[in-house]
Amino acid sequence: MSVSDLATPAPVAGTPPAIGAGRRTSLGSYLALLPFLGFLLVFLIVPTVTVIVGAFRGEDGGFTLGNVRALTSDAALNALWKSILLSGSTAVIGAVLGAVLSYLILSLGPRSLLRRATLSVCGVLAQFGGVTLAFAFISLLAINGVLTQALDSWIGLDIYGSGWLFGLNGLIVVYIYFQIPLMVIVFTPALEGLRPQWREAAVNLGASSSQYWRQVGFPLLTPAFLGSMLLLFANAFAAYATAAVLVSQGNPITPLFIRSALTSEILLGQANLGFALALQMIIVVAIVMALYALLLRRTARWMR
Repeated sequence: MSVSDLATPAPVAGTPPAIGAGRRTSLGSYLALLPFLGFLLVFLIVPTVTVIVGAFRGEDGGFTLGNVRALTSDAALNALWKSILLSGSTAVIGAVLGAVLSYLILSLGPRSLLRRATLSVCGVLAQFGGVTLAFAFISLLAINGVLTQALDSWIGLDIYGSGWLFGLNGLIVVYIYFQIPLMVIVFTPALEGLRPQWREAAVNLGASSSQYWRQVGFPLLTPAFLGSMLLLFANAFAAYATAAVLVSQGNPITPLFIRSALTSEILLGQANLGFALALQMIIVVAIVMALYALLLRRTARWMR
């Protein structure tokens, strides 16, 4: 035993850890987060800053508000309106149908094999988007699709019509395909958080089933339902690959308008307009996600 060991007082049980140990723990936590922070820097912060700078830069490299003023043109406003219409309609339809499906899934009981299988399928289908999903609908509902040809040969019904699948109506149908499973995933925990004791207490006080849902269940679930709907709205608003495959001509929604601004020969030399459109999308999604965070915080109060 050295002299320094004798001079160092022995730790006493119950005493708080030394300050240096806490600092070492905090430093280790920060070091573990460095890869994630680097990922955010490269794939989120740098692109966002690039979009903001590009939106206010002209073709000569100088500062300009022309790109922002171009957002008020008829073409840009029409694309924004259709993007909001597409996102809003699919969010409402997906939220309502997904909430009903969540209720039916939870009514099966916690050990039901069908319940676990349905939740697993929803987890897969919520990520089943992009080119693969577009090709699946084309092979099913396009002019030479399997269902189109079958109905036409069996009962003479033409479900292809004038090509609705490749317009805004087709995008709504295709987007609902992954919006409903996403709603099931995000809303089921909130619905599962309704405690049986609350229903028992309401019944003991003489409330009927409809009174329980109207005065207890629905008010408690409303923040979670609206927050999930906002999440679905942001999910559809930012989707690109599925729409890019289905819509080859025109710019019905903002993501496709950005593609045209960056690649089209008609809008050649207006790449900074694409940055301005992207900044417009960032602002819309940021507002939606801020509202989602507020509703999520309110939901967390009664889920503890």
